[in-house]
Amino acid sequence: MSTILCIATYLKGEAFLQECSRQGATVLLLTSDTLANAAWPRDAVTEIRTIARGATDADIRQVVADVFRRHPVDRIAALDDFDVEMGAMLREYFQVQGFGRTVGSRFRDKLTMRQQARRAGLRVPEFSAVFNDQQVRDWAASVPAPWVLKPRSSAASTGIRKIASAEDLWPALAAAGAERPACLLEQFVSGDVAHVDSIVRNGEIIFAVASKYGRPPMQIAHDGGVFVTRRLAPTAPETTMLLEANARLLRGFELRNGVSHTEFILSADGVTFLETSARVGGAYIVDVVEAATGINLWREWARLEIAGEDGSYVLPRIAEDAAGIALCLARQERPDLSTYDDVEIVKRIPKSHHAGLIVRSPDYRRVETLLESYVQRFGVDFLATMPAPERPVE
Repeated sequence: MSTILCIATYLKGEAFLQECSRQGATVLLLTSDTLANAAWPRDAVTEIRTIARGATDADIRQVVADVFRRHPVDRIAALDDFDVEMGAMLREYFQVQGFGRTVGSRFRDKLTMRQQARRAGLRVPEFSAVFNDQQVRDWAASVPAPWVLKPRSSAASTGIRKIASAEDLWPALAAAGAERPACLLEQFVSGDVAHVDSIVRNGEIIFAVASKYGRPPMQIAHDGGVFVTRRLAPTAPETTMLLEANARLLRGFELRNGVSHTEFILSADGVTFLETSARVGGAYIVDVVEAATGINLWREWARLEIAGEDGSYVLPRIAEDAAGIALCLARQERPDLSTYDDVEIVKRIPKSHHAGLIVRSPDYRRVETLLESYVQRFGVDFLATMPAPERPVE
């Protein structure tokens, strides 16, 4: 029986913990001390240990060393974007199988990410580190605005600032203060934003599904609106381009085993890499993928981890349905969705101050039509807006 140490400093991955337990593993959880009493599936977890948010690597290793003294840990799984670097550091230190900090940085540090993607032959936005003033001046003189200043190790749209001109650039860099070296400057590239969600087994992509957002997530995060994503038809030309780019990316990034959520920009002249991660996509994307394909990424990732590189693992049959989600912040604490009664609705999002529906159909056009109608109706019935957070909420 294997033992897996799961790192989750935000409340997520419950299905992963439960599936590991169902597979017979001993499940240990390392989380933030603020989440010690959160709604974890405690029947699936043998032991919960906590660390302070902002703990140093040395502090974390000391806590985990105590875990290792009492448990023969076989696997370390980092369940959130912000935990990937910690998981990589601990695998190296305790010599646990899986990727270390070199590979981990490719999935977390946006500067490393772009350099590695370019080496892998993918198109990326023009970008620059911001360490040196003269290099920044030269870059800004040669790359037309608008630009985007973003934290190198943020997740989703957290902390991103759009820069309209050179006059706005230097005040933005000054405002970054001591965090300036941890930022990336890149050209803003317009276009539709798509994502590919994948499962990788021994270096081979065994599952990948391409989807497209309604409006870019950064636009929703900063301007508000209804978040939409839906699966693209497997036969669509966009799907072929996205899957090919995703395969090249994950080979170049050397992900051996695990899951990935990768975003691309679609424009008239092709596919541009935006960002990637070694974790399950957020915003209920895992539920949309499951509705469309029958594959639950949390559960399959857990099965993959427990199987290891040499164990038995068989991917379940993949369905070819269309599915999508419409989701927004709501003025009401418990929005009344009772008038939304289409037979294609397979899930209602049970989250306070959110209105959300997931739909599924064998007809891709039907899903498009439903989501378009929900965007309009949600805008009237529920939609609320608030400023984008500087950091994710626990």
